Amino acid sequence: MNVTDLDKLLSTRHDNGADYWATPDGKIGIEKPISTLTALLVMSELTVEKSHEALQGAAGLVLQSIKEDGRVRIAPKGSIYPCHMALAATALCRNGFAIDNRVKSIMAYLLKNRYKDGGWRCNKFSYGRGPETDFSNPGVTLMALDAFRCADMYEESGDLDPGVETLLQHWRIRTPIGPCHYGMGKLFMQVEYPFLRYNLFYYVYVLSFYSKARKDERFKEAFKRLSNKLDINGRLIVERPNRKLEKLDICRKGEPSEAATERYLEIVKNMEQ
Repeated sequence: MNVTDLDKLLSTRHDNGADYWATPDGKIGIEKPISTLTALLVMSELTVEKSHEALQGAAGLVLQSIKEDGRVRIAPKGSIYPCHMALAATALCRNGFAIDNRVKSIMAYLLKNRYKDGGWRCNKFSYGRGPETDFSNPGVTLMALDAFRCADMYEESGDLDPGVETLLQHWRIRTPIGPCHYGMGKLFMQVEYPFLRYNLFYYVYVLSFYSKARKDERFKEAFKRLSNKLDINGRLIVERPNRKLEKLDICRKGEPSEAATERYLEIVKNMEQ
């Protein structure tokens, strides 16, 4: 029997103790092996039909976690952070739930609650406080911008340009910034797929949907750096798959990925606008 990537993903759906990658007490962000939120992100890359029962079940858990004000509680107890909201919004929007009013409430909350530089950040200082923490979190900002581009919201108005600018500035800064210390070092520059974490491929992909970025020299430099990763046949090689997903065919380490190459070609198409 041909075991598909979806089969492999679905085989882990009860591993956290409940269905749809959740825990018995309702946590949807536990990564053992992967969370409900991560499963949704992966399913979006596997082009799973929205009607699929596992996608519907996982999405239902996330939708239930959205509070009336748009914040998202990914666990019964604990703090609520912007990264939770950006992750939930992206997981839902990538799978076709952007028109749901509950998702719109997340987007509205995110838009109204940005850091002073226009990006997003979590007020959690795991590495202490210093001048480098007086920036938004690049990873959270990238995820939020991904959600907004999926929902086709605000790009034309320029309302998100300050967030885009923070990411373009990081291309020059490179060093770890924000309370969570996101940097652009050796690991960032390795092609990682699917899109789950802050890295070169995800960075270029999301920014390619924003006109402010496409015409900026900093973005063009990043795009060139990514383009240099193609093999002689124009396919993108996955250099650093997420360890939890390395058994999936779409992200075999050191091998070309058709799915990743399709995403790269989306970038090229966006550049032609």
